[in-house]
Amino acid sequence: MSIRTATSADLAAIVASEATGFPEDPWGENLVAEGVAGLLPTIGYLVLEQDEEVVGHAVVSVAAEDAELQRIAIDPTHRGRGLGRQLLDACLADAARRGAERLILEVRETNAPALALYRAAGFTELARRERYYRDGSTAVVLSRTLEDL
Repeated sequence: MSIRTATSADLAAIVASEATGFPEDPWGENLVAEGVAGLLPTIGYLVLEQDEEVVGHAVVSVAAEDAELQRIAIDPTHRGRGLGRQLLDACLADAARRGAERLILEVRETNAPALALYRAAGFTELARRERYYRDGSTAVVLSRTLEDL
């Protein structure tokens, strides 16, 4: 297992991961391609590989002292093995390396596995955003400082 910065060779795998991880709202190939190519100045893409296959990806945006975890997804056949936590830890380290002091994210209030993952990683709730998602679901806004990284 390895985690690295995404390259253009990963584009198809990331787009597939988007479709699987975010079936209600996947990011399209053009947007992913711009981010992977470095054309979106605050955006960084990471991929998680296992046996030379991309099985997860994450997107972190860093603007001054704040970072936002915009996307994180693990292929369903590889979930439950701690890979999400490893990818999340890599995102935290990446954000800190890029100068951020805290990482913020939103997650559906009904996504119990993700909420458990984030809380175990030291995130705390900042707010709730009612009807945040297209289907009317509420988002829980979480934050974690990066000073200990």
